[in-house]
Amino acid sequence: MKNDRTGIILDSPMKRRTRDIITRILRHTILLLGSIAMLIPFFWMISTSFKVPEEILVWPPKLLPSNPTLENYFTVFSTIPIFRYLLNSLLIASVSTISVLITSLVAGYIFAKFRFPGRNFVFLIILATAIVPLESYIVPFYLQMIDLGWVNTYQGIIAPFSIMSFGIFLMRQHIMSTVPDDYIDAARIDGASEWNIFLRIVVPFSTSALGALGIFAFIQAWGAFLWPLLMANDHRIFNMELGLTAFQFKFSVMYGPLMAGSVLNIIPMIIAFIFLRRQIIESVALSGLKA
Repeated sequence: MKNDRTGIILDSPMKRRTRDIITRILRHTILLLGSIAMLIPFFWMISTSFKVPEEILVWPPKLLPSNPTLENYFTVFSTIPIFRYLLNSLLIASVSTISVLITSLVAGYIFAKFRFPGRNFVFLIILATAIVPLESYIVPFYLQMIDLGWVNTYQGIIAPFSIMSFGIFLMRQHIMSTVPDDYIDAARIDGASEWNIFLRIVVPFSTSALGALGIFAFIQAWGAFLWPLLMANDHRIFNMELGLTAFQFKFSVMYGPLMAGSVLNIIPMIIAFIFLRRQIIESVALSGLKA
């Protein structure tokens, strides 16, 4: 279709509609394929947890067990103190999450609403630490734990998960986008202390972001393996990830019980996600609104 005044060839409404439909189909197809690729390991884990040993490593592999059995779950409960390990994981993840929420919200509020020399530089330094993996500084951090006497203790396991640089970034972005400066200025004019402003204005505006950050922090601490492996020698403080190593031997692996234990291990995270999925979606959407 050609515009008579400009001479520019324009797409007809039918062509634009067709192009939009094709784009939408391609986008949803890619998302569907990505979702399937991410769900396959979970499906395989659940399926393997109900298989007998003879079916686990057969070729071609079987997607579904021929004779589903709960024997692998019985083996988990009879081999390891699973409830003790789950409670340890819950303790470590809960304390870490609370610490991350408090430190991230306070630091995010300071970087979002306060002006002081070097603010942006300090924030960039904190943000840069997000790309530094724990493995790169695990040795000096372990030596610090030895000096503090925290080896083989809960606080030693919790320490590296108690502060999250991504959490500070997320809360800063969220507060900058959702907490109006006018509210804070009005509260200061009325004589409210900074502590009251924080509790009565910043915290209520940040509940959705806190819910999302809580999930991220909880999953990170719950699924920790390398650091607890280095810090914990006493089986009484093992988390669930370490407890599952009881099914791995030098020359063999008990795949059935290992998968059954893994299924039990992810149930708390799935439950938490189900109840807080709305906050996660809202926070991820809001975190990129303002730089």
